[in-house]
Amino acid sequence: MTDEVPAAPGRIVLLTASHRVAPGLLSWPAWQTLRAADRVLCSDRDHPQLPYLREAGVTVEHPASVGAQDLVDACAGGRTVVVIPSSGGDGGGAGDGTLTDGLARLAGSGRVQMPDLELLPGSYDLPGARLLDLVHVMDRIRRECPWSSTRTHKELAKYGIEEAYELVEAIEDGDADELREELGDVLLQVVFHARIAQDGLDEGSEPFSIDDVAATIVEKLIHRHPHVFGDETAETPEEVKAHWLRTKAVEKQRDSITDGVPLTQPGLALASKLAGRVRTAGLNVPLPTGDSIGYDLLALAAQAEKAGTDPETALRAAARTYRDAIRAAEEAEKGFTAEESRATE
Repeated sequence: MTDEVPAAPGRIVLLTASHRVAPGLLSWPAWQTLRAADRVLCSDRDHPQLPYLREAGVTVEHPASVGAQDLVDACAGGRTVVVIPSSGGDGGGAGDGTLTDGLARLAGSGRVQMPDLELLPGSYDLPGARLLDLVHVMDRIRRECPWSSTRTHKELAKYGIEEAYELVEAIEDGDADELREELGDVLLQVVFHARIAQDGLDEGSEPFSIDDVAATIVEKLIHRHPHVFGDETAETPEEVKAHWLRTKAVEKQRDSITDGVPLTQPGLALASKLAGRVRTAGLNVPLPTGDSIGYDLLALAAQAEKAGTDPETALRAAARTYRDAIRAAEEAEKGFTAEESRATE
């Protein structure tokens, strides 16, 4: 009597792909597995990968559902079955949790000889891929939200200023979690404004999208970094800054070094910026004098800029110290009042 050789359990491959990568752009191991599989199953007839699989000659079956026991049975005899999870709401296969739960229960029962189970990523997210999600979400909000769908650039301007200040505060606080959140809020402003511009509602202005915004800054960065993307060299930060300023001057073709300095920025920052432009240009422009405190602040801002100190940052640091002193005085006053109250009881 000879011992019977147990049948090979086969192989189940769950093939996933990022919905942020164009359908059909699968890894070579994914294509090899699909071509060599005995069966390829996908219950989602509208799955975005299907047209490309058909074009490649891969036959895909479309059962109404893919059950765990049926899948195990299909692998009997050493066969390989590839399952393409349904795209669900986000294209990531979230709709097939029932299948994986069923396979886990069968494996845990100990009564079933389970096939080899493999999770094969067919494509991966590239760095920055989640930005596509942000654009998609912003598109939907702009279409469907009664408030967001009617906003204009001017109405949102104040939020851009607020978010920028909150970002600076997060940086100065050194809180990484807060910094991540505030960076997201600033990024939202960029995407929101770009989405408004895409609608082209402003008379006399050409519509543009977030892709146009990204393309513009990419072109600018490459052009202003020839030491990275071109043949020029820069060994020090000072050399990089000098080239940046020369390139910027040629691009802008400004009549004055004060062109492009926003007068609406905080006063100390404005004074420092003007002083920096004068110093960089090598001009001899004496600071104006007068009896008002404004001229004194102007002189202090110019002095700080020359010393390499941002006067706005320095003043905020001093103000923070003052705030802490105020809070300490308040706490001391509360403690004194409480002690005085107990003494009179």
